[in-house]
Amino acid sequence: MVMFRETISLTHDGALKAVAAGAARAVTMGVPQCLVVVDASGETLASLRMDGARFLSLRTAQAKARTAASINAATGGMAFEAALSAGIASQGAVTNLPGGLPIRFGGRLAGGIGVGSGTGEQDFDVARAALTAIGADVV
Repeated sequence: MVMFRETISLTHDGALKAVAAGAARAVTMGVPQCLVVVDASGETLASLRMDGARFLSLRTAQAKARTAASINAATGGMAFEAALSAGIASQGAVTNLPGGLPIRFGGRLAGGIGVGSGTGEQDFDVARAALTAIGADVV
């Protein structure tokens, strides 16, 4: 019986670099965004609401990041009933909105990133730019 497992953690430098790279991508797109990076347990490591981004999108970006870390997958793929139930049960801490991606290195989960204030496609684009900047697995 195994009594422990090794885990990996994203450093604060990695979280800040991810947020900065995502924000830079959002600037080139002309779409101000909210970005949140969480660790594997869903605790916030870094967040940013860019000038002009919708203030409520910071909360949804956090929910996207937590959801992606929790399910170790991109957000937006849950069945409607499951997404509704998860949102209610978690009091909005879990969401099926697109824009959340897991942060993995070599297949090992380190956290999640959530982006909000654009379209789902724009949110994913910004999140992927953040992952690329820190050398995380492509999702």
